[in-house]
Amino acid sequence: MPRPSPSRPSFAGAGARESGIIRDEPWFERLSGGHVVTDTPELHARALARFGEKVEAIRDDQWHAPTPCSEWDVRDLVNHLVSENAWMPPLFEGKTVAEVGSSFDGDLLGEDPKGAWRRSAAAAEAAVRGDGVMERPVHISMGDVPGADYTEQVLADLAIHGWDLARAIGADDTIDPVLLDAVEPFYERVMAMWKLSGAFGGDVDPPEGSDRQTRLLALLGREAWGS
Repeated sequence: MPRPSPSRPSFAGAGARESGIIRDEPWFERLSGGHVVTDTPELHARALARFGEKVEAIRDDQWHAPTPCSEWDVRDLVNHLVSENAWMPPLFEGKTVAEVGSSFDGDLLGEDPKGAWRRSAAAAEAAVRGDGVMERPVHISMGDVPGADYTEQVLADLAIHGWDLARAIGADDTIDPVLLDAVEPFYERVMAMWKLSGAFGGDVDPPEGSDRQTRLLALLGREAWGS
């Protein structure tokens, strides 16, 4: 399978915010599903933990297994998320995409892929929990966005790719209900923007009576009801 392209940070929601599709509030003090989620860093840490549980479950013979992302095998998928983690500290330090350049291109897993995940996750979580970073602008490829918005995009990616990884390795593919509550409105508004622009047409129709997780995955082009 082809190797993944570099995970250049962008923000799919930036254009949608300008068009009025995206609401202005981040996820502060959100009450959902009986769980109180106090801030975006907490959600991000939760998404890292859930994805990390699946990384730790990967067997040695599964790194080149296919995933629901047809262009990526398991190693490619984990490498993509390690790259996303690696981008977070320099961007929260105020660097631009151009300044970071190709630092995180290519294979970041080396001979210790699980260790690479752990190290990148710890660094990303520390960066997200830095003082004031949720309010400060982050310089990404689509322009400057608040740190909370950038973190929102990353944790949404972690939640959905966690499902991809679980499917690939035969693990429990249930998305954490707190994360599902958080990422569902994010993806609904982002996909609405992409469809209006003609940039995405890959959603599928879920079976009648499907649960929320299945409907969200169908919106993202994933047939969660298949084998």
